[in-house]
This record gives sequence, structure tokens and C-alpha cells, in this order.
Amino acid sequence: MRINYRMKKNISIKMFIEELGEEFSQHVKDRLMELDLRCVLTRKEKYNVVDLKHVEHLKHQCNCDKSDLEKVLEKEYTYAQFVVIDNILYFSKNCIESDEVIKSPIVNKVYDFLKSEAITVESEIELKKIDDSNIDYIVDSILSVCPNVSDRYISIVKGMISRSENK
Repeated sequence: MRINYRMKKNISIKMFIEELGEEFSQHVKDRLMELDLRCVLTRKEKYNVVDLKHVEHLKHQCNCDKSDLEKVLEKEYTYAQFVVIDNILYFSKNCIESDEVIKSPIVNKVYDFLKSEAITVESEIELKKIDDSNIDYIVDSILSVCPNVSDRYISIVKGMISRSENK
């Protein structure tokens, strides 16, 4: 597989919509933008597959070491994985998981709630279509578990904005 070194690995919701969401309905775009302050999208090799994480990359304690259940680790949650295929937005049952990242429990809850027919791509990625009928539930569910940004983060962003406006 050829690696695209120019592809941005971290993108905002706004940039995601500009790059891949031209065909999304206005309602889907508006609801996705509600995640923009709290969340960032990350991607690995595939341009059209993004994981939704907290913008501050907060770590959560978990007992996820299968060899040592007493061991408590700190990992970052992935709150969703979005996939765009042929200008259609999908919610994935799968998310990137590693030594540093774990799938949030909300992912399975949202995926199981979605009524659209599941499709499987690349023999392992299970997807359900996102549209106007289910985007409210998806975004509201994610917002219910994804923490607000910290006051420190807000002050940093305000400082960056004021410095850019002064130029």
C-alpha cells in the first residue's frame, strides 16, 4: 500500500466536512459541527476513515490488560469512527485501538441503536449509514460522554485567536 505523507493526520470536524462532506445534508453537517469544539478527528493510512477523539486527548483509567486484570492503565477514548464511501457517511463498529487508545463504550451502544442495514468493507469493518434520521442520536450520545474542554484549553485557544487577529 502506498502511504500518503501529505495527508493531515489530525483534522477538525470543519475540515472533515470540507474535504469529504460536500454531499452530506445540511442537518448532518450542522450536528457534526456541534462536536467541533470538544473533538478532533485522527486518521492513519486511509483518507476517508477518521476516529473521533477528545481535542485535549484526555486519558481514562481502564483495566484493559487482559494478561493482568489488576493492572490499571490510562488510555485515550475513541468516541466514534466515521467512514465516507461514495459521499455517504457511515458509523463504524470498529475504532482504532492500541497501547494508548481504547474504544469508548458509547461506540457499541450507538452502533447497536442504528437501524440502517450493516455493510462490511475490507472483510472486517462493519458500518451503518448516518443520515438525518439518526444523526441527532449519534451526536447527542457522543456529547453525553465526551467531556467539555477545560478552562485552560479555552484560554489557550482564545490567546491564539487574539494573536492571529493582531497580525
